[in-house]
Amino acid sequence: MLEKYGLNANDAILAEEKHMGLYEDLLQNCNAKLIAGGAAQNTARGAQYMLSDNSVVYIGCVGKDKYADILREAGSKAGIRTEYKVDDVQPTGRCGVIITGQNRSLVTHLAAANEYKLDHLKQPEVWSLVEKAKVFFVGGFHLTVCVPAAMALAEEAAGKNKIFILSLSAPFISAFFKDPLDQVLAYTDYVIGNEAEALAFAESHGWGISDLPEIAKKMANLPKKNTQRPRTVVITHGTEPTISAVSDGNGGAEVKTTPIRKISQDEIYDCNGAGDAFSGGFCAGLVQGKSLDECLDMGHWLANLSIRELGPQ
Repeated sequence: MLEKYGLNANDAILAEEKHMGLYEDLLQNCNAKLIAGGAAQNTARGAQYMLSDNSVVYIGCVGKDKYADILREAGSKAGIRTEYKVDDVQPTGRCGVIITGQNRSLVTHLAAANEYKLDHLKQPEVWSLVEKAKVFFVGGFHLTVCVPAAMALAEEAAGKNKIFILSLSAPFISAFFKDPLDQVLAYTDYVIGNEAEALAFAESHGWGISDLPEIAKKMANLPKKNTQRPRTVVITHGTEPTISAVSDGNGGAEVKTTPIRKISQDEIYDCNGAGDAFSGGFCAGLVQGKSLDECLDMGHWLANLSIRELGPQ
């Protein structure tokens, strides 16, 4: 399948015309399972799993189809509130996942997800939820969709000293959406990414370095709008320890590595969505006012749970 559709074994890309047959191919010929997903929505469900009832709201865009119903059902089952913009033309977005060993190749057809607009976020019934929120999480994937919506949340957070978290999402975000990424990054209190995403960020900024702790330190010290909070950068690295860097406000940073929770190879079922699960656990810790060490451990715990299941369930 990787060869047929010209895909890398461990990657995340947006679907082109040549990939459009992949989805039916997977369902019809590969016994693929249909699972509710969406990176930020996975994170939302993960955070809610570790928080008290009615803690999480997810906002996005879906089509008028059975796949939107699957997402609503999954959100309801997880206890999150969903506020979807419904697009009349495009179908609900989908992501084909090809798993080989511990690698996963993600091919995303945004479809309706690409139709999200700021006016939905600004509707009084939706914006009132934004005003009540204490923590915001935006997936980097959304920077390909509606930067004004991401910026509205970023400005709300910075203006009221709320916590704003950004996921780097995929290497192509840094490579091809550098300007909107930099625009939003200035508002971030926490940045979460994996090693490939961190390396892509460094490359797109011409830093000429590949040392992950050094990249985390440089990212932590990039210009920041809300100076009441230091920026923390978290880089996950598969089975290697997670790297974190907390800016000291003077160009330096406290950098440390935190081992992940141990798991044997035969207990690992599917690593797809592990990063989303980590972000969910980490965000839950922030909502609860936990220390950085505790937030990292909560992220590791939920990721450890996720990789024992098929997909981010």
